[in-house]
Order: sequence, then C-alpha cells, then structure tokens
Amino acid sequence: MRKHPRWHYFIPLAALLAIATLWSCSTSPPHNLHDSCDIFDDKGGWYKDAKHAYENWGLPIHVQLAIIYQESKFVDDAKPPRDYLLWVIPWGRVSSAYGYAQAKDETWDWYREKSGNRFADRDDFTDAVDFIAWYGNMSHRMLGISKWDAYSQYLAYHEGQGGYKRKTYNKKPWLIKVARQVDDRAKRYHAQLAQCEDELDNGWSLWPF
Repeated sequence: MRKHPRWHYFIPLAALLAIATLWSCSTSPPHNLHDSCDIFDDKGGWYKDAKHAYENWGLPIHVQLAIIYQESKFVDDAKPPRDYLLWVIPWGRVSSAYGYAQAKDETWDWYREKSGNRFADRDDFTDAVDFIAWYGNMSHRMLGISKWDAYSQYLAYHEGQGGYKRKTYNKKPWLIKVARQVDDRAKRYHAQLAQCEDELDNGWSLWPF
C-alpha cells in the first residue's frame, strides 16, 4: 500500500491553527465602554497603541477614546446606515465611512499618503488611533485648535478642516450637542486615566514589542 508523506497528516492541524489564529485576531468591543481604565484592562495592547499615537502626533489618549466612542462604540468594522431607494430598496451606504474611526475613503487615503502608514487598515485599532491623532494634529496645524480641546477637535473631525473654518457646524445644533457629549466623555476618560495610567505605563514597559 502506498504510504502518504508525513506532511499529509499536518495539513488538518495547520488548517485548525490558521482558523484559531484568525479567530483570535477578531476584536469585540470592550465590555465597559464608559471607563478608560476598564477599556485598557480589557484590551491589553490598546494602551500601547494609544500611547504611541499620542507620542507621534500629540493628541491625548482621552480625546482619541472619546472620538472612537462617538464614531463606532469601539466596533472594528462599523459602517454608517444604509441608504434606500424609494425608502424601500437598499442602495448602498450613506457614506464610505468605515471602521473604528469611521474614516471615509478619501480621508483615509490622505492619511496613508501623508503619514507614511501606507498599509493602514481602518478596522485595525493601532491604525485607527494613529489616524485620529494624526487628524487632530492636522486640525491643530491648520486651524490652531488645541489638541486638548475635545469639543473643537470633534467638530473639525466631523466637518473636516474646511467645514470647521466655514463654521458649518453652526447650522447643525444636533452636532454641537454631540460635540459637547464628546467633550464630557473625554473629561471623564481623562479623570479615570489619572487613576490607572501609572499602572498602565508600568505594564506597557513589560511588553516585549
């Protein structure tokens, strides 16, 4: 009887390992979205990512988190609502926004070109927080908005730097209300981080990468 080569028996095992790896890479939202310490306790590598983004671009961690909460509730593949033809027939999405940061196609392409992070993915937390921090730095450079001003940073994030300069938000009372909510959440995240940031920094220093 012909014997199968030894590698034949390793194929099912390799397939199972590949599936397990892909499964482990899938990211569910943190269990408690309202406490920054709990978020980083739940998602161990996220603090490292947010800290790197802060060091790269200067946008504070609590502002990054507040924007992500508002945009996607920390859902990695979040999409905007569907558009409908004649109110009945599904007709694509209302915009190309996608991922943690709800970045649109053209804005994401701008980030990848200007930041040098050419292979960034919108459903990757590392890239999403770097994008948000980069965008906040651009708003600071172009508009003079403080990187610690979550209210104005969110208005510029939502409307774009051009829209912010034209003050388009003044015609959107709902958006001003949302920006105030983002600001309130950023302040809460900041106060919470003050209670655990030293511990997070010490834990982060133990990471091998």
